Amino acid sequence: MLETLEALLHGFSIALTWQNLLWALAGVTLGTMVGILPGIGPALTVALLLPVTFNLDPIASFIMFAGIYYGGMYGGSTTSILLNTPGESASIITAIEGNQMARRGRGAAALATAAIGSFVAGTIATVALTFVAPVMVRVGLAFGPADYFALMVLAFTTVTAVLGSSLARGLTSLLFGIGLGMVGIDLQSGQARYTLGSLELLDGINVITVAVGLFAVGETFYVASRLRRGKQDVEAIKGSIWMNRQEWARSWRPWIRGALLGFPLGSLPAGGAEIPTFLSYTIEKRLSKRPEEFGKGAIEGVAGPEAANNSAAAGVLVPLLTLGIPTSATAAIMLAAFQQFGLQPGPLLFQRAPDLVWGLIASLYVGNAMLLVLNLPLVGMWVRLLTIPRPLLYAGILVFATLGVYSLSNSIVDLITLYAIGAVGFLMRRFGFPVAPAVIGMILGPLAEQQFRRALAISQGDYTVFFTRPLSLTLMVVAALALLVPIALDMRAKRKGRTVEVDD
Repeated sequence: MLETLEALLHGFSIALTWQNLLWALAGVTLGTMVGILPGIGPALTVALLLPVTFNLDPIASFIMFAGIYYGGMYGGSTTSILLNTPGESASIITAIEGNQMARRGRGAAALATAAIGSFVAGTIATVALTFVAPVMVRVGLAFGPADYFALMVLAFTTVTAVLGSSLARGLTSLLFGIGLGMVGIDLQSGQARYTLGSLELLDGINVITVAVGLFAVGETFYVASRLRRGKQDVEAIKGSIWMNRQEWARSWRPWIRGALLGFPLGSLPAGGAEIPTFLSYTIEKRLSKRPEEFGKGAIEGVAGPEAANNSAAAGVLVPLLTLGIPTSATAAIMLAAFQQFGLQPGPLLFQRAPDLVWGLIASLYVGNAMLLVLNLPLVGMWVRLLTIPRPLLYAGILVFATLGVYSLSNSIVDLITLYAIGAVGFLMRRFGFPVAPAVIGMILGPLAEQQFRRALAISQGDYTVFFTRPLSLTLMVVAALALLVPIALDMRAKRKGRTVEVDD
């Protein structure tokens, strides 16, 4: 514990330099902005900035990326409350009660409980991250190639099962990403794979190109196709920006419960912030002394999910930093950023780049405090962002994405690949296929293949190595359950539906 505190203090000495403070401020400001704007989340923003930060100091880059990630969680609540349109997926549940509060003239109180709850939960979760991460590092050092492969299979199945409207769509997206990751030269045999005879593809498809194509170009095409489908009105902010005594009394317990719920669930390989927010909402509804207010503007339905949202955001960083496993779209893009700088997250990252890791963790404390200041007094300024014409906004994103990808290698092939993948991203959104599994599949696919081959080489071709080690066997069983349980539940639901029809 003493070593952890010393490492954290060293991290603060890095994070509190004036240069890194400026990068943190830039990150949280930009994150809040993109969280507020509908359809533009932290994953898209980090993907757009990857080409720009290529020559930047890695520590400064990740401090900014972490600020964008945290800021997106804060900003998403503003859009949910005032526009009834979540700025990012984890704020979906906030829209239920938050928008109703805004309609009843308590939008300011809803924004206040979301901001303060995010600060409280974010701080608690960051403290937990500080002390849990070193423990997970020691666990990760015990992993062999077979265990790592089983862990990646678990990440594939759980993320696929959780994200998206159906398991089949999630698996399709995952396999598409894995296929993209296989393009290029096979490092073991030296043979070219799926290059279509193009010399430019021998090095594989750049992760940045895929991320920008799926998130930025695909999102732009999708927004353009739906641009004229109705107009959304922004609810005016009425009343005091501060909460009254009753609202404080009804909020502090949901903040604590949301923080304690979000971090452990976010830390799991099947993490992410969506599940904790829904669970928090359900718990608060059951524990509330005023359950009849839910659906009509209950402040607990804003306080709890927003706290769980921000707590889970810190939890997502645990498997990313200690095991190299991303469990959300933004974490996947951050993993790509690590690879861009020649770093591989995992247990050895804490030994090879301690300044980066602890500087990043310390910056989370700083960024969280900055976000509280930015979101409470300046909420009126942020709301004005919602008046920006969407055609101008997304046209700028498209230009920025094109220039960023072209600047990587000045290759026309990269631009063709960018827009081809962007077209696929548009179709995925159009037909309800989740995008995150594709990015996770592309990044983790080659790593899973590498660990798979390494395990077989050590075991001299014995495939039972994945089922004879206790850890890998456990992970494989959990992965199988994550894949089969949703199928079983779906079949059961369909069977019940047919039974009801027959009875009628």
